[in-house]
Amino acid sequence: MDDSKTMVTGMIDDATASARPVDVLLARYAESHRDPTNELIHFVCVPVIMLSLLGMLWAGHPLVAAGVAAAALAYYWKLSRPFAAGMLVMALLMLGVLAALPPIAVLPLSIAMFVLAWAGQFIGHLIEGRKPSFFDDVRFLLIGPLFVLGFLYRRLGVVY
Repeated sequence: MDDSKTMVTGMIDDATASARPVDVLLARYAESHRDPTNELIHFVCVPVIMLSLLGMLWAGHPLVAAGVAAAALAYYWKLSRPFAAGMLVMALLMLGVLAALPPIAVLPLSIAMFVLAWAGQFIGHLIEGRKPSFFDDVRFLLIGPLFVLGFLYRRLGVVY
């Protein structure tokens, strides 16, 4: 490797080392989410997956869904308080939707949404030509929602 490539690589490594963990995770996640069609699919499917996962847990017991949401929020709080606030709003909205649904409908609806949304995700990655990030690091299952929320925050001028 020539010296100019070594210098650039070193500069990138230094910049990454000084970045906040949330910024590093979002940048790594974004590497496999650059195609506009894949991004659009993720903007739709990631929230649907969140809702459907909470729904499947809710069908077992609502406190389990609330507990998992709280655990995820604790992780988000460590990464970024503004992200945690946004995810709290999303979690409360999703749990509210689940509470409003007829209990008998929650599980079958959640399973159907889960399967369809994951199919959409994999189609997006086929279009992108890159494997999903969580194959390399399971944390990216929690970073996907922040990727979507980050897009909304940037549009609204919210600093995270």
